[in-house]
Amino acid sequence: MRVSTEAWHVGEAPVGALPRNPGTELMLDWVQAARVNRSAVERRTSTLTTRRSVKKQWQAAWLLKAITLIDLTTLSGDDTPGRVRRLCAKALNPVRRDLLEELGVADLGLTVGAVCVYHEMVPVAVQALRGSGVPVAAVSTGFPAGLSPFATRVEEIVRSVAAGATEIDVVISRRLALTHDWQGLYDELRSFREACGEAHMKVILATGELGTLRNVYRASLVAMMAGADFIKTSTGKESVNATLPVSLTMVRAIRDYHERTGFAVGFKPAGGLRTAKDALAWMILVREELGRRWLEPDLLRFGASSLLADIERQLEHHVTGRYSAFHRHPLG
Repeated sequence: MRVSTEAWHVGEAPVGALPRNPGTELMLDWVQAARVNRSAVERRTSTLTTRRSVKKQWQAAWLLKAITLIDLTTLSGDDTPGRVRRLCAKALNPVRRDLLEELGVADLGLTVGAVCVYHEMVPVAVQALRGSGVPVAAVSTGFPAGLSPFATRVEEIVRSVAAGATEIDVVISRRLALTHDWQGLYDELRSFREACGEAHMKVILATGELGTLRNVYRASLVAMMAGADFIKTSTGKESVNATLPVSLTMVRAIRDYHERTGFAVGFKPAGGLRTAKDALAWMILVREELGRRWLEPDLLRFGASSLLADIERQLEHHVTGRYSAFHRHPLG
């Protein structure tokens, strides 16, 4: 039942920290010339999980890796300090100790990638995670619609950074992408990046509201040119959130940007990732399209809440051969 060290590393080990993406000037010719073949994208993603799979101890290792990529999230109107503290406790101890011991990985110091909350709960999360190394991410800029006055959106970022958030998930003004005002989108995001300072900026494209994969690809490029550290699919509040075709489009944009500029940008699918099977599918996509280095928390995150509970269930099945009830794996 134990997970080997070789399996845990999921291939070759990553090499060192990467320089932060500083952004570039807006390359409008590249943006406007972009094309996406929807039928080819859909064919590629439809066979992704049928051609590749991981089983047994290798699956357990991939799922343990997936835990380190989760932005454990609570973004509800009824959030309370107590709920956030419980979520932070789960972030620091995401899998039961007995399961980790049976898997032979109790000494890994396993934690999630980050805890993501509204601005109001940032001080609570910062206090609960103090000294752990787990970052606090704050959603900002009029999340989820992005329709607050511009000055208010910028001020939100400044206040969250001052409160201790080291990652800021910003939302774009969808109208700028829908009307192809790429200069306007670039300028907006450059202002957000300046307000973030040393905090990393994760740009939410709200892809379910952008209409076409071509718009998704173009918006991805503009976000990276503006200095995004991550590009993120969704707020989780749209009717359509992360899908494999949208994700393939975005990671291809990341690959193209990396090839042209030399800077690696992270990817964060969010919304609709609820099962261990989902996590494996997105990890396979990223591994095949971008390579092993992108399977690390500085370049891949899953925006999720219930995903962790299902991963823990699958790990218990690997250890015991039995599935437990979902309610036996609470998030807090």
